[in-house]
Amino acid sequence: MPSDRGAFITLEGVDGSGKSTQAAMLVCRLRESGFEVVSLREPGGTSISEKIRGLLLDPANAEMSDECELLLYEASRAQLVREVVEPALERGAVVVCDRFLDSTHAYQHGARGLPDELVRRANELGSCGVMPDVTLVLDMDPASAFSRATAGGQDRLEAEGLAFQQRVRADYLACAKADPARIRVIDAAGEPADVARRIDGALATASVLEGVSHHA
Repeated sequence: MPSDRGAFITLEGVDGSGKSTQAAMLVCRLRESGFEVVSLREPGGTSISEKIRGLLLDPANAEMSDECELLLYEASRAQLVREVVEPALERGAVVVCDRFLDSTHAYQHGARGLPDELVRRANELGSCGVMPDVTLVLDMDPASAFSRATAGGQDRLEAEGLAFQQRVRADYLACAKADPARIRVIDAAGEPADVARRIDGALATASVLEGVSHHA
């Protein structure tokens, strides 16, 4: 990795796996270590992308077709990459993103059943060719995660039910097996502090932060 480029870390997992909590904790640890960190979520992260997020997660949009859903995710991602991710990496920041293109493969191919090659080509367009340096898949029993995720109500995707989440998990694990150099599976069971230690261990093994400048 060029010494003047930052690092791109993404967190993935089924709904309720603790991604957002772990992403926030990781951002805090990295900032305490002196890195400039840009914290993002998908879909979202820009004015345009947040508007698209509203469309995607609104339960009132139950009639949305699978293809429309795929293209909206990619549109949101393309704006995020061009407006935020690329400039951050170019100035040497660490980008931590709660979901990225692996979510699209897991949800739109693994769970929805859209063709693998179609989703991969769409991801190439939506990511503008930018790939994470390391992806952390927080893995846990989908039933436990689903119960946690839907305790306060369900968004449009959560309303698809437990079997949907089980297909999502299976696709994440298949992707990790196919790309072990980038995708690390993290046991997400247990206390948040224990999961955080597993994440730090995976990042150390991946050497993803070597050569990234400290800004503090």
